[in-house]
Amino acid sequence: MRLPLRGDNVREIMAIGKTSPDPARRAQLERELHRDIALRRQGYREQALRVLPHVCASCGRAFSGPRLRELTVHHRDHNFRNNPPDGSNWELLCLYCHDHEHDKSTSLGGYFEGRAATKDELKPSIFSPFDKLDALLKPDDKPKDR
Repeated sequence: MRLPLRGDNVREIMAIGKTSPDPARRAQLERELHRDIALRRQGYREQALRVLPHVCASCGRAFSGPRLRELTVHHRDHNFRNNPPDGSNWELLCLYCHDHEHDKSTSLGGYFEGRAATKDELKPSIFSPFDKLDALLKPDDKPKDR
């Protein structure tokens, strides 16, 4: 597992294999790394990954393992500070769908100030994940032999 590294400690950590820092400095580095891991677990991305299924809410692709990093958290009201613990303002989107979602609303004035977009201002989505589901679920006309 990769640990998050802060920019000012990268050279020191990379040099551990060459020359170990003194025990006090090593202990400080370990404390900082554990603190960074704990802070990241409290972030809304980690919370969203715990609460929501690992599927893009727009295109329906499933993600797991190393490809999980391709899922992004989209704030439905476009306010990144609105992070309810139940995840009601989040949806997981793949990188491409997330870009598409923000491309739809770049023409909106006040987007970067956190103003919520109204339905009549947004362009309709070009993708429907359940578009051809009817054809897949229709029973065959021919009875099957048992």
